[in-house]
Amino acid sequence: MVSQRTGISVGINRGHANTTREIKPRVANRKSNFNKKTRFVKDLIREVTGFAPYEKRILELLKNSKDKRARKLAKKRLGTFTRAKAKVDELSNVIAESRRHH
Repeated sequence: MVSQRTGISVGINRGHANTTREIKPRVANRKSNFNKKTRFVKDLIREVTGFAPYEKRILELLKNSKDKRARKLAKKRLGTFTRAKAKVDELSNVIAESRRHH
């Protein structure tokens, strides 16, 4: 719940009345937005190097429809559940793309 400070000393919205500041967007918020060149480079590197062994295991788990196990493995390897979900989404998109081409 966001309280609107009223300047009154009692009640649910008590406190000094002030205006909220505009917060500059952080650089981290742009992290997932690729421009054309970086997207090309990233795709080229993926094409040349292929997948890491843990990514191959996740792909196998996804093909056998063990999504929860795949997320758990990704979390163990990547550290945070948010990164794990993103990786599993990326790899499930790879599977879907390969099915579309074949």
